[in-house]
Amino acid sequence: MRAVITVVGKDRIGIIAGVTTLLAENKINILDISQTILQDFFTMVMIVDLAKTDISFEVLQSDLARKGEEMGLSIKIQHENIFKAMHQI
Repeated sequence: MRAVITVVGKDRIGIIAGVTTLLAENKINILDISQTILQDFFTMVMIVDLAKTDISFEVLQSDLARKGEEMGLSIKIQHENIFKAMHQI
C-alpha cells in the first residue's frame, strides 16, 4: 500500500530529519520525495510504501499529526488512491 504525505510550515532546521526519522522507525520506505522553500515556507510531498510497517494507518496518521504539532508544521497523510481521486479533473 502506498500513501502521500504532505508537510507544510515555516522553514527551520531539522524538518526533513524529524519527519523521515519517524518514517524509518516505523519501517516506512520513501519512494519519491519533492521539497522546496517558497519564501519562508517549507513544502514537501512524499510518496511512501507502507507494506512493511507494523502500525495501522490511523496510528501513523496520529503520529505524523503529533510530530507536526511538535515542529510547528502541518503533516497530512492520505492513501494514494484517495489522493489521486481528489486531484483528478
